[in-house]
Amino acid sequence: MLRTCRVLYSQASPSAGSWQPLNFDGGAFHLKGTGELTRALLVLRLCAWPPLVTHGLALQAWSQRLLGSRISGALLRASIYGQFVAGETAEEVRGCVQQLQTLGLRPLLAVPIEEEPDSAAKTGEAWYEGNLSAMLRCVDLSQSLLETPGPARNNFMQLRVTALTSTRLCKELTSWVRRPGASLELSPERLAEAMDSGRNLRVSCLNAEQNQHLQATLSRLHRVAQHARARHVRLLVDAEYTSLNPALSLLVAALATRWNSPREGGPWVWNTYQAYLKDTHERLGRDAEAAHRAGLAFGVKLVRGAYLDKERAVAQLQGTEDPTQPDYEATSWSYSRCLELMLTQVSRHGPMCHLMVASHNEESVRQATKRMWELGIPLDGPVCFGQLLGMCDHVSLALGQAGYTVYKSIPYGSLEEVIPYLIRRAQENRSVLQGARREEELLRQELRRRLLGGGLRVRH
Repeated sequence: MLRTCRVLYSQASPSAGSWQPLNFDGGAFHLKGTGELTRALLVLRLCAWPPLVTHGLALQAWSQRLLGSRISGALLRASIYGQFVAGETAEEVRGCVQQLQTLGLRPLLAVPIEEEPDSAAKTGEAWYEGNLSAMLRCVDLSQSLLETPGPARNNFMQLRVTALTSTRLCKELTSWVRRPGASLELSPERLAEAMDSGRNLRVSCLNAEQNQHLQATLSRLHRVAQHARARHVRLLVDAEYTSLNPALSLLVAALATRWNSPREGGPWVWNTYQAYLKDTHERLGRDAEAAHRAGLAFGVKLVRGAYLDKERAVAQLQGTEDPTQPDYEATSWSYSRCLELMLTQVSRHGPMCHLMVASHNEESVRQATKRMWELGIPLDGPVCFGQLLGMCDHVSLALGQAGYTVYKSIPYGSLEEVIPYLIRRAQENRSVLQGARREEELLRQELRRRLLGGGLRVRH
């Protein structure tokens, strides 16, 4: 947790006359306590160790058997849980958020739930309805954070669609959407009308059971969006695997058709675009243009992507073309192109187009801040930045102290809920965890300076 005692946040905006590149040299670590820095270094080193990530769930179970639930839980709370999770209760989450706000950072709450295809207990309608209740509570908690001290503009939460619908249905819809001349039965407008009216929807490519499940899915998504709109909370929908994404994009487009119109003051529903996929730049441009033609606000969370190894393995197994960029450099180039496209859209369409630059990459963040200045996009305008809680703090804190809008993705919940979720996210984000070497080195430098030089860095 970030220490804020004896530290006051002062928002300093760059000069309007010139752009000054931000220094991500760890200088902002003066805002954190020595204990926090030590824990961060140890946890990041552990998470960069492949066996721990690969066998995390088995190691957790072994730890509980060997040490007992109480001692095992205490160790987790003092390490991984304490580093990456806001807490279990609403009060713990508010305490975390208040500390973040004091540093110029804002919350992006994430409910740690998702479908587990091999678990019958976690794929049924009752499970999806329970997840719906958790999502609605997350909306309420996100809204209540507006009452805490500090800046309060846009409040966000993450929405994982496969917590509310089955991956089987998503794969079925994806196979249909990908067919040449796909039927207008699955147009976003038709799905949006079914959401709004509550009338039964029949799609010829689905059987009776699948149609019933689709109708229940649309109802759940609509209830979350309706509740979020009423509570002034914006929904950032997570991207997932390429076998699911066309269906997820269809459902997001239906939500956007209903909730991103100018009369609603949108965008209330944002989609996530993964730059490591070969078709992302083309699809992003097409979707931006479609939203503009339809008169809809357009919200985008731009990420590099988290499923690289799994996507390549599936493509090789199925004998299909690899959908991902060939290497990290190509992914970075794709991210840069998508970033330029979206910043240009923001500069042209203003409040009708919003962007979250969700990146831990320093060069991507520098590119975004420079282009914002060149295009005249204000620091408190439609562009914001996002990183994970407990990671990339040298970038997040530097951005926040410079006056940019920065969100930290914050999972919350009990150990039993969150630790498996964190392990799965770590397995998906191996490249991010293993690429945190620069942050580790900055942490070592700051700890070495404090232990050998003494005292906190004094900023002038």
